[in-house]
Amino acid sequence: MKKMHIVSLGCAKNLVDSEMMLGSLEQEGYRVVEDPAEADLLLVNTCGFLQSAVEEAVDEILTLAEYTQEVSEKKLVVTGCMVQRYGKELVRELPEVDLFIGIDDELRIGQLINSAENATKLALTSISSSSLDCTMPRTLSTPSFRSYLKINEGCDNRCTYCMIPSIRGNLRSRSIADLVCEASRLELNGVRELTLIAQDLTAYGNDLATHPGLTQLLQALLADTAIPWIRLLYLYPTQPMDELLQLMAEQPRIMPYLDIPFQHVSDQVLRKMNRRYGRNDLENLVQTIRHYLPECAIRTTMLVGFPGEQEEDISELLDCLQRWQLDHVGVFPYENEEGSVAASFSQQVSAEEKQHRYERVMALQAEISPQKLEQYVGNVESVLVEGMSKETDLLLEGRSRFQAPDIDGCVYINDGVANPGDIVQVQITEAHTYDLVGGIVGD
Repeated sequence: MKKMHIVSLGCAKNLVDSEMMLGSLEQEGYRVVEDPAEADLLLVNTCGFLQSAVEEAVDEILTLAEYTQEVSEKKLVVTGCMVQRYGKELVRELPEVDLFIGIDDELRIGQLINSAENATKLALTSISSSSLDCTMPRTLSTPSFRSYLKINEGCDNRCTYCMIPSIRGNLRSRSIADLVCEASRLELNGVRELTLIAQDLTAYGNDLATHPGLTQLLQALLADTAIPWIRLLYLYPTQPMDELLQLMAEQPRIMPYLDIPFQHVSDQVLRKMNRRYGRNDLENLVQTIRHYLPECAIRTTMLVGFPGEQEEDISELLDCLQRWQLDHVGVFPYENEEGSVAASFSQQVSAEEKQHRYERVMALQAEISPQKLEQYVGNVESVLVEGMSKETDLLLEGRSRFQAPDIDGCVYINDGVANPGDIVQVQITEAHTYDLVGGIVGD
C-alpha cells in the first residue's frame, strides 16, 4: 500500500477539499501517515487568499521538498487556492514540486498523479466552475463526531479587497437533496455536530432555478437527519434574516451561534469595500438577532486600516463594539492583495498606523470577551466532549453551543467522566479570557 502525508492550510472550506482528495487517494490505494519521511506522496493543499497565507504555503512546500531530495521517488504535489491564483508562476518558481493541481482538477487527483511522469507540471482549469456532490469519496480529517458541510462554492459578492471570486469562481449552490444525502451519510458514520460552511451561507440557492434558501435547507436537514448539533458559519449581513432566526429560535438543534463578518461599521469604509450595507443595517441586525435569540453568540471579523479609513471611522468602530458587546471578534490589519480593486486605492494607511488601530480594537475586545463569558458561570450548559485536554491530561476538553470548533475557546471539564463525541451537561464554575471551566452534572 502506498503512503501519503497531507498538509491542509487555510480555512475549513479548504479542509473539506482536502478530505475529498483524501477519499479519492484512498481509493487509489494510499493511506495517511504522520511522518513525511515515510510517505511516497507529499501533498500540500494551499490557501491563496492573503499574501501571508501564500508565504506560509511556500515555507511548507520547501520544508517538504527536503524529503524529496533525500528520496527521489517521493512525489511532492501542491493543490488549492494558491495554485489557482499563481499556477504558471509557481511552476517557474518552485521546480522542487512535481505537480501543481488547480481547484477543479483536484477531483481527479489520483488520475493526475498516476500520469504525472508523462504530463506537464500544471493541471489548471482557468475559471473554477465545478462543485462537490454526495457521490464523491470523502475521508474526514476532523474527529469522527464532527464534520463540515460545504453547501456552496464560489462567491458573487465583489468586495474590493477580496480575490475569492477570481480564485473560486461565481456562486454554485448544491441541491438540498444532495446536501441531505451527504449529511445522512455523515450521521451514519457518527457525526454529532454538523457545521455548514460557504463563502456566504446567506447566498445559498440564489443561483438555483427553484431558489431554495438557507432556511429551507435547514428544515430539510432537521427533518431528514437526527444530528443533534447544527452550526452556521459565514453569513453575509445583508439579506433579511427573520425567517432564519425564527427557525433557530424554534429548533434547539440549530446552535444559537452566528458567524457574520461585518468587516467594518463606517458607511464610507463599507462603500469603498463594496459591502452592500451600512452601520444602521448592522445596528438593526444585532437588535433583530437578540430579539429572536437573546442568548445567541455572535462572532464577527473587522478589517482595520483600509484605504481612506480615518480616525473617526475607528472611533465609530470602537463605539459600536462597546455597545454591541459581541461574543467573538477577530481583527485583521488590511493588506493589499495583488489584483484586487482596493490595491489601487489612494489614501493607503501606513503599516504603523494599521498596527496601532489593530491593537486598539483588540484591547477593547479583550475587555469584552471575558465579561461575556462570565454570564455562563453558574449555568448548566450542553457541551460536546472533544477528548482529553491538549493542555493537561488531567482534564477533559469540550465546547459549548456558543463555541465553534477550531476558532473559539473551549470548556475544560474538571469533574466527571465522558467519551469523545458525548454531549454532556456541565455546570460552569469559572470563566477565563477565552475558556470556561466546569464539571459534569446528572447522569
